[in-house]
Amino acid sequence: MMKSIYEWCMRMVGGPFAVPALVSVSFIESSFFPIPPDLLLIPLILARRNEAFKLALYTTVASVIGGWFGYFIGWFLYDTVGIWLLNFYDAKAQFETFVDYYHEWGAWIVFGAGLTPFPYKIITIASGVTHLDFATFTIASILARGMRFFFIAWLLYKWGKPMKDYIEKNLGWLSVLFLVLLIGSFYVIKLM
Repeated sequence: MMKSIYEWCMRMVGGPFAVPALVSVSFIESSFFPIPPDLLLIPLILARRNEAFKLALYTTVASVIGGWFGYFIGWFLYDTVGIWLLNFYDAKAQFETFVDYYHEWGAWIVFGAGLTPFPYKIITIASGVTHLDFATFTIASILARGMRFFFIAWLLYKWGKPMKDYIEKNLGWLSVLFLVLLIGSFYVIKLM
């Protein structure tokens, strides 16, 4: 199944809607969508290696703007949309405990979550709920998301063909690793 999804992604990246799809996923992932943009960014860079850094820039900008949307969900819509999203991810109780940490460590929390596979949407909503300074939130988001996506772009630009061969050869266990990281991130939320 993962091989067919990978092959579909590789076919799609050559099409005219690849970049708009990447930008859209990058935007919505930062506020409510569970799938990270890396899943489109990686095959897109592998197919368009010379555009690696431009694609990383698009992904970063769309992700930060999507993060603003999540921030405003938390700030203005927490009592309706925000609680619904937290209930959907079964993270409400953990979220309330987590909010206490924001008053002391907000910028670092945003930075850490933006850099890792941790569900960034939880952090963007939490930033709005706690009224984390918007400029601090934006700067931490730009730095973290930029570092993450530009690092991916650099790796794939530098070692594109061998990396593509490696991914295709090891797609099975790499898919399992990705799922473990994704599920583990949600588990960490439950523990908090």
